[in-house]
Amino acid sequence: MEIKGPTKLTPMLKQYHETKRRYPGTLLFFRLGDFYELFYEDALIGSKELEITLTARHKERGAPVPMCGVPHHALNAYVAKLIRKGYRVAICDQVEEPTGRSKLVKREVVRIVTPGTAIESQLLEASDHNYLSAIAGNLTEMGAAFLDLSTGDFQVTEFSGEDAWERIVEQLDAFGVREILYPKSLEDFLNARVSGPASDEPSGATVDQFRREAVVLQRATRTPLDDWAFDEDYAATLLVDHLGVATLDGFGLTGHTQAIRAAGAALHYARETQQAQASHITEISFFQPSDYMILDPSTVRHLELVQQLDGGKDHTLFAVLNATETAMGARLLKQWILRPSVNLAELNTRLDAVEDLKNALVRRDQLRQHLKRVQDVERLLARINLGTATARDLIGLKQSLSAVPLIKEVLAESSSSLLEVLRESLDELNDVCDLIGRAISDHPPASLAEGGTIRPGYSAELDELRALAGDSKGAIAAIERRERQRTGISSLKVKFTSVFGYFIEVSKANLHLVPPDYERKQTLVGAERFTTPELKEYERKILSAEQRIAELEAELFHDVRRQVAGATRRIQQTARALAQLDVLTALAETAARRNYCRPLLTEDDEIVIKDGRHPVVETQVDRFVPNDLFINNTTDRLLIVTGPNMGGKSVYLRQAALICILAQIGSFVPAREARLGLVDRIFTRVGTSDDVARGRSTFMTEMIETAKILHTATPRSLVLLDEIGRGTATFDGLSLAWAVAEYLHNNANHAAKTLYATHYHEMTDLEKVLPGVRNYQALVKETQGGIVFLHKIVEGRANKSYGIEVARLAGLPQSVIARAREILANLEANELDPMGRPKLARHLPSRADWKEQPTLFDSTHQQIIEELRQIDLDRLTPEEAKEVLAALKRKLI
Repeated sequence: MEIKGPTKLTPMLKQYHETKRRYPGTLLFFRLGDFYELFYEDALIGSKELEITLTARHKERGAPVPMCGVPHHALNAYVAKLIRKGYRVAICDQVEEPTGRSKLVKREVVRIVTPGTAIESQLLEASDHNYLSAIAGNLTEMGAAFLDLSTGDFQVTEFSGEDAWERIVEQLDAFGVREILYPKSLEDFLNARVSGPASDEPSGATVDQFRREAVVLQRATRTPLDDWAFDEDYAATLLVDHLGVATLDGFGLTGHTQAIRAAGAALHYARETQQAQASHITEISFFQPSDYMILDPSTVRHLELVQQLDGGKDHTLFAVLNATETAMGARLLKQWILRPSVNLAELNTRLDAVEDLKNALVRRDQLRQHLKRVQDVERLLARINLGTATARDLIGLKQSLSAVPLIKEVLAESSSSLLEVLRESLDELNDVCDLIGRAISDHPPASLAEGGTIRPGYSAELDELRALAGDSKGAIAAIERRERQRTGISSLKVKFTSVFGYFIEVSKANLHLVPPDYERKQTLVGAERFTTPELKEYERKILSAEQRIAELEAELFHDVRRQVAGATRRIQQTARALAQLDVLTALAETAARRNYCRPLLTEDDEIVIKDGRHPVVETQVDRFVPNDLFINNTTDRLLIVTGPNMGGKSVYLRQAALICILAQIGSFVPAREARLGLVDRIFTRVGTSDDVARGRSTFMTEMIETAKILHTATPRSLVLLDEIGRGTATFDGLSLAWAVAEYLHNNANHAAKTLYATHYHEMTDLEKVLPGVRNYQALVKETQGGIVFLHKIVEGRANKSYGIEVARLAGLPQSVIARAREILANLEANELDPMGRPKLARHLPSRADWKEQPTLFDSTHQQIIEELRQIDLDRLTPEEAKEVLAALKRKLI
């Protein structure tokens, strides 16, 4: 919508338009006095999104300019609303005081706030990172950078091959990026991916890939940059200069051109939007996804690691573990949960530390009490470096650092090597604390303009000026007494207004007593106002003192802030050590509260859990029934779990995965005993859900997720499958479920440890023919009144699903239940063949041939079936029938 303003612009509107042209794609907040105003299209958007009144300027000229405004002191709250909705905001402030000599105050954009560069606490979740991402490359060779400007965390990665773009999207999803930067040359490609396929293509997987990409891309603000910002030479030079190094080799970036290009663009954007150097970004790390246990978005969602399926956050693994005392610790804990380690040595050092803290109740409590005093040092430090920190932020930093000596004292008694390393990493930063203590008042005002930020005694000049300004009342009273005596005017008063300054006021009746050295200043109805050379000089001193106090306080504060920023690396080292200590202490606290045991981690392929419990479910029930698990890559590689709904199968599957994740973040686990081989990735196909918004049925969603598992699982992976094939016809579903199980058992590259819950009881016949299959069942107890779910998983196969009993408990009409039982009896009567064997299990290959075994439904079997169908039994003699059967038998051997 184009809005036409007045043809002849005022100087202020000219200034606005010039500024707006330099910052396209932003909502420009333009400072006018005590308000920030939005004009034209920006005003229409702002009025709607912020729910504030839309007005207009220059209505009298016939071409009104839409406008709306917010008070300057409430700016952050309004900006926060716009940022959460994905807008980019430019803040244009007055950079000089109105003097009266100039009609137009100089204004400049002092900062651009975007979803990916927000640093204010109002814009951020304390326990979440806020990642800005930049992507670069040519689709078959791509790099991505992930920068959290609010903490300085800076990570990059790179992929090559036909699936490079798909893997980049996976990382964008995993990091939960708020804003994506990309070169303009990729704009058409990205727009096509955002809109998705125009119609379904032949490959359902291709369509789904488009749609998944669209969801990830639509969730973030997308910001195009000129291609030169991604230039390799520019990016490398910028990074080298910023990090103060001669080469990027020490950061693992050797040969990773696309990663360097993406990182350079991210840093360039951060510095441009903040109008600052962003010196708190002190390092950059290159990672491969294989450096961590891989948890794809589907697995993270199904296991409810950080968010419930319904969007809640109370009943998640993160919520159970989060006994952290600091925001830094909460962010690190969430990062560990989403990216568990695969480094055995690292995990054992963490477990040693957790065990040390778990066994030392007094020390653990002392540490937790001291950590409560620690604020979000990482984000305080970011604001200090970006020039937005207030005096209260500096006091918060000082109070946080004051806890460090106490924490080090408590850690002195620890025997864990990791705790010793963390203790040595804690810099007490006495020089920084001393500087802030000497310079900043204990209770500074919210704004520098209020005065009183700098502590008395820090600056002799400031103290002198304050004394002069503070003694003004006494000085004025003395002048007033002296002038009354000199003139004989007892009603004479010395006053002050912001418009006229200091003056002597004399009533009309006493004007004849005014001495000749008085200079008339203003005439009122009942009095005259005068000044004197002495009063003029005093006024000049007082006013200049107050102005100089404000200027000097600002200068001193900014100097203190710069000095604190000079200790950035030391403060960051301490902040990271405090965050890690907070997580380890929280894990120890949870282990003690929940009666967790220390897992034994190994490099072998066995997972052995005794009396394992679901860490989240057990917090929601009065009594949780624990279960054992034994699985490996040879004798027990695929466990078929049968039993009724509500019997505990899904909980059993999920708790196995959650126990592995807990162990691989360095946590104790909810079990009596656990010996766990390291897992490289966990996959889940759990539950059923439509995805109508993206045009996918339950069954399509299930098959796409299953396909990904079959293509990417490895022998070191753990796969959870729940009810594969239930979304289609019975025979189709059973055929697929059987074939998937065979594939996961037999394929040398993808034979993962698999827990397979199903209601297809025919699947249990796999145990007869595949040596790595074992059957387990969820026990129930039948009574005269129905069934009781025991939630116990034991070896064996369930002979019933008890679906009708579950339906009865759900309240279906009794007539429906009775009829269902009658139908079930008829169906079960025809389940076995004339020989008494399960029909599905006929003609299975021998156990010795399991590695090369054909599926039940291969072409040989189909051919024999067709030949049998074509035989006319009425025309065959007994001898001919024997010959036909012998021929068919030879084909099966």
